[in-house]
Amino acid sequence: MNRWRGWHLFVINAYWIGLSFMWNSLHVTILPAVLLNYVPETRKNTWLGLLTFFGLILAMLIQPLSGAVSDHWRARIGRRRPLMWLGTSGDILFLTLMGFVGGLPALFVGYIGLQTTSNIAHGPAQGLLPDLVSADKMGLASGIKIALDMAGIILSSLLMGFLIKSENPDPSLSISVIIGVLILFSLITLIGTKEEPSTARESNHINPKKLIQQVFDFHIEGDHFYWQLILSRFFYLVGIYGFQSFAQYFIRDKFPEQDPILFTQFVMGCFVTVLIIFTLLAGVLSDRFGRKNLQIISSFIGALAAILLIFADSPAQLLAYGSVMGVGLGTFMSTNWALANDMAPKGDAGKYMGLTNLATAGSAAIARLEGPMTDTLNNAAPGEWWGWTALFIISALLMMVSALFLRKIPEPSKAASQPLTSV
Repeated sequence: MNRWRGWHLFVINAYWIGLSFMWNSLHVTILPAVLLNYVPETRKNTWLGLLTFFGLILAMLIQPLSGAVSDHWRARIGRRRPLMWLGTSGDILFLTLMGFVGGLPALFVGYIGLQTTSNIAHGPAQGLLPDLVSADKMGLASGIKIALDMAGIILSSLLMGFLIKSENPDPSLSISVIIGVLILFSLITLIGTKEEPSTARESNHINPKKLIQQVFDFHIEGDHFYWQLILSRFFYLVGIYGFQSFAQYFIRDKFPEQDPILFTQFVMGCFVTVLIIFTLLAGVLSDRFGRKNLQIISSFIGALAAILLIFADSPAQLLAYGSVMGVGLGTFMSTNWALANDMAPKGDAGKYMGLTNLATAGSAAIARLEGPMTDTLNNAAPGEWWGWTALFIISALLMMVSALFLRKIPEPSKAASQPLTSV
């Protein structure tokens, strides 16, 4: 739809600012800081990894189911927004539990609940772009979507270091700010987006067994090209999340002279600033020159950055090498998202885009399992940081594996010329 330009593209995607602000604040800053109140220093990566692992497994299951439900939803306000309203309301409830109750059980229950409700909203939200944006503008729209994702991360990086302190990590103030930001940007999308009414006479009754079979049938209509894309996304993001998940603890170990929260926020802010620039640039370039080759280049850049981080001995080097990783990730995310939208059939966009969560949430979950490995190797030779070296080597290898899965995927122009079922 040609009307979705400029301001309208922002309105569709504003939700992602609030969502990324929330999750970046929790994963990079709040959870690592607060968890140290309850667990031993030598097992910090293990506890953080396991806490977040279980929530992310839920996300991996719930998001595609919710997206598929929204494909068949009937409502005058559209098919995506009813579940987005429901999920976002639940987010506020569980954030309140995490911020104001206190204790490890409340932290665990709040996090698990938040992953559940957030992904009830997230699945349908991913269907808005393919529903409302024409194919020739999908690269730009995807670039804006990813850029707003990153804007939420920058906003988090600017604020969180001043809202929660290393010496006394009380999360109540930071959680209050998260709730405010989430409400603001969610309402922009929920109120401002004008979906086509979905008022067909069919009821909203859905057979749960049939829905699960439909969503998790690996012989989906997209055949092996779409699954190659998902696997490419999975391996690349495991490599990224391996660093991002434990960044605060990495800085705590290797740069003890720095305030771990403030410096982590500064590093992430620089990383994401570079990422946004290359997300927008890659989005535009991919519309003109193709998605796949840019994705492959991004895998080589990401692998190089991971190896360089092994040798980061100063804050300046960490910032420089982290920025290189931002170049790779920005290029990858923009082109990968656009290619996924190109390949998703319009009528099943919620289901197909929700399936990308098998890569996104699944990779985030698997990366958390590197926490016990990191602790074990670091504790085996204190001060040598074998765990961090192993983590970055694994990241580099996984990004190269990502490139291998892209080789036979056709460029969008080729894919568009034939149905996905023909492969």
